[in-house]
Amino acid sequence: MSEIARKENTDILIEGATIISCGLGGCNEKVAVLDEGAIAIDGDRIVYVGPSPAPDEFRDAAKRIDASHLIALPGFVNAHTHAAMTLLRGYADDMVLMEWLQEKIWPIEAHLGSEDVYWGAMLACIEMIRAGVTTFADQYFFMEDTARAARDTGIRACLSRGLIATSPNSDTALRENIELCQGWDGEADGRITTMLGPHAPYTCPVDFLEKVMEAANELGVGMHIHLSETLGEVEESRAKHCGMSPIELMDSIGLFEFQTLAAHCVHVSDKDIEILSAKGVGVAHNPGSNMKIASGTAPVPDMLKAGVKVGLGTDGASSNNNLDVLEEARLAAFLHKLANNDPTVIPAGQALVMATLGGAKAMGMASDIGSLEPGKKADIILLDTTKPHMYPKHDLTSHIIYSARASDVATVIINGKLVMEDSILIAIDEQKILRMADERAKALVAKA
Repeated sequence: MSEIARKENTDILIEGATIISCGLGGCNEKVAVLDEGAIAIDGDRIVYVGPSPAPDEFRDAAKRIDASHLIALPGFVNAHTHAAMTLLRGYADDMVLMEWLQEKIWPIEAHLGSEDVYWGAMLACIEMIRAGVTTFADQYFFMEDTARAARDTGIRACLSRGLIATSPNSDTALRENIELCQGWDGEADGRITTMLGPHAPYTCPVDFLEKVMEAANELGVGMHIHLSETLGEVEESRAKHCGMSPIELMDSIGLFEFQTLAAHCVHVSDKDIEILSAKGVGVAHNPGSNMKIASGTAPVPDMLKAGVKVGLGTDGASSNNNLDVLEEARLAAFLHKLANNDPTVIPAGQALVMATLGGAKAMGMASDIGSLEPGKKADIILLDTTKPHMYPKHDLTSHIIYSARASDVATVIINGKLVMEDSILIAIDEQKILRMADERAKALVAKA
């Protein structure tokens, strides 16, 4: 049982839940289970996690939730996506990555406008909330509009403007990213944070990255970058940069001196893994996208053994094609068991950690999110256990990864506020979002 100092009245009290999280009973790196547990929330913070009923001082709550037959979990963390690419879901599938980018995605993105991004991001936000995702890291265009979507839906977001130095507007894009950091960091009751978003070393030469690092130093923000996603990318880097991989190159120029969130890291060497671990680089593992585009299998078990901070990402909905982190956890467990010919690799508990605290660590946010502990932000999801696929209840941690579905998420609390209750989105016009996103997507494709 643990608690922190609180104000006179508790805002929300969750009672009777099966609580599954890191941090329970001092178990910091692995999930633990507390049957018949209670969670008390004051403002945007958790103030009590322990046996139910909660102590008397927490029971005078404005809102009480009977969580019998529900599992309380930390909200899932989507450590890498491109939210507004929901508009391109199903537009271009079954293609090689560079052909997909150069022939389909980049040409249609040239027609994107700010309202396209807003409604595409709104669609992404409600999809993620319904799937129990309470935090996402995004890198795309018109990011102030993605920030508006995060603000309007109540989700937590770490946002960066995608920067491609080879495009003619690279200096404008960098200025837009700087303005995003200056104008939005800490907004929406602290739910919105920012980073700089150099796309990748193959689209951002060293001289441009040096300008990005200078800006990051002035702003005090980190980096969100794609690294070593394909074998061709690594081979090109070694040919151009004296045998250095993209990860070695970024280390050599000092990029990893900043808090760095590195997406993919599929084709990495032992030396690369040593660098990632030593420099505290967070890795967003995207198994669904990597399998669909056939980019390869990231050596995640080796990264974890080396102490690399690994979370899970969905990538964009045009290369996945959904934003379901629970599915990514399952895919990660299955993929690495198969790749290593070892059914003990990435057990259910470890997959759940990657989907929660692992993502928080990768994003540099573990002091606030990723586990259910007093003092942390109240980002909590309640999962229904009454569905047939959740019976018999031998091992609920196993069931979460191998049996549960995104649609089992019943209630979502973000920053201490109910965003979805009993599968109903609160203060969000879901039908309008679906209609507007559909209209925007059709108009966008018509321009291609």
